[in-house]
Amino acid sequence: MLMPLETGPQKDCTLCPRLTSFRQENSSLYPDWFNGAVPPFGDNNCTLLIVGLAPGLRGANRTGRPFTGDYAGDLLYPTLIKFGLADGEYQASACDGLQLKNCMITNAVRCVPPQNKPTGQEIKNCQPFLTDELTKLPNLKIVISLGRIAHESVVRAINGKQKDYKFGHGAIHELPRGQRMINSYHCSRYNTNTGRLTVQMFEDVFAIAGDYL
Repeated sequence: MLMPLETGPQKDCTLCPRLTSFRQENSSLYPDWFNGAVPPFGDNNCTLLIVGLAPGLRGANRTGRPFTGDYAGDLLYPTLIKFGLADGEYQASACDGLQLKNCMITNAVRCVPPQNKPTGQEIKNCQPFLTDELTKLPNLKIVISLGRIAHESVVRAINGKQKDYKFGHGAIHELPRGQRMINSYHCSRYNTNTGRLTVQMFEDVFAIAGDYL
């Protein structure tokens, strides 16, 4: 299910002029796509929150569901199913009926950025939405940050200092309110094709989270 919190951006959010323009261009080119600020997906009573970077152009920007329709989702969703965090079959569509269990997926930036590269200001503009999720999910215990930008966004969301939270694959950080953050390299095609991130490495992160949960 989609998270019913009312703190996220509207689909036609205009906080970031460059992202708004890019989204409008894609709306003209691909009128049947979602083409909007992508809301979180999952269980509102979750104990695990997964934070990614931003919607992919032909992934979440097309389907309207985080990590759905792009290569990263081909690794993420089967992993969630394997670890009992999702029910159903992932078919790369927001209409595939897949349901998350005790888990939610969100992004540091909610609108697709050109070349998958948001600017510092765009990341900052989306920061309040992530802060709200971290503080208003009532049962949250574990945050898995996929990649450095997601990691740094979580640190800013808790008003932490980056020097006190060094990013590293498999690193575990204590957060306020008794929560923990676990780092992972992003499950992008580039990282998996180059061997920087293997399936085993990715699954190890979820095994760590499962031990805490």
